[in-house]
Amino acid sequence: MEKLTNKEEEIMRILWQLQTAFVKDVIAEIPDSGLHYNTVSTIIRNLEEKGYVSHKAFGKTHQYYPLITKEEYRKQFMNMATKRFFDSSYKNVVSFFAKEEKISAQELREILEIIEKKK
Repeated sequence: MEKLTNKEEEIMRILWQLQTAFVKDVIAEIPDSGLHYNTVSTIIRNLEEKGYVSHKAFGKTHQYYPLITKEEYRKQFMNMATKRFFDSSYKNVVSFFAKEEKISAQELREILEIIEKKK
């Protein structure tokens, strides 16, 4: 899967939230962006070319919907980031967050409980 730009990710978050939307619906969800209709339409068409979005035609207008779930994208994104920045080690990912104080000992214990329950 092709990596998304920040704006593409923003549009995808809106489409995941709305499930189906016309360009005007997407624009209404973008806070103070100042993006023009044509810009948002182009971003959505790029998402369609990348295989993330499809559409239903209603005359000359299109209603868009995601082809990939947020969970599928999250998994792909995390796998890519783990490979690129943490030498494919989830241990390195967790220790990074622990060192940066982004995760507490209690949260780590909860993660261990989740792991133990899956076994």
